[in-house]
Amino acid sequence: QVRLVESGGGSVQSGGSLRLSCVASVYTDSGYCVAWFRQAPGKEREGVASIDSAGSTAYADSVKGRFTISQDVAKNTLYLEMNSLKPEDTATYYCAAEGRRIEIWFRLSRNVYSYWGQGTQVTVSS
Repeated sequence: QVRLVESGGGSVQSGGSLRLSCVASVYTDSGYCVAWFRQAPGKEREGVASIDSAGSTAYADSVKGRFTISQDVAKNTLYLEMNSLKPEDTATYYCAAEGRRIEIWFRLSRNVYSYWGQGTQVTVSS
């Protein structure tokens, strides 16, 4: 059973930065893909960024150049560094994982991930 535990959410002003962390028991030699999603009130959950066991990354257009996804395999931890935050980044952020590599054009689709964390709230005020 894969467990995902997020932390690092909070409240910041527009232009500020936050780093989210997700401890994920999915890091194996057999391949995996991990990702960050977010869901704002009244909106669908959307993919933000993903990284796989080969270190290949994918980003949503809305966060390119501002967010960076990374991982520390030795610590079983996934990170999301968020800079230049905007009020529209306000959402609950979720960590997701799948125990196999996923083709890059599917990596920001919520349907391909079997495991999810409980979410951490990020609020950006103007």
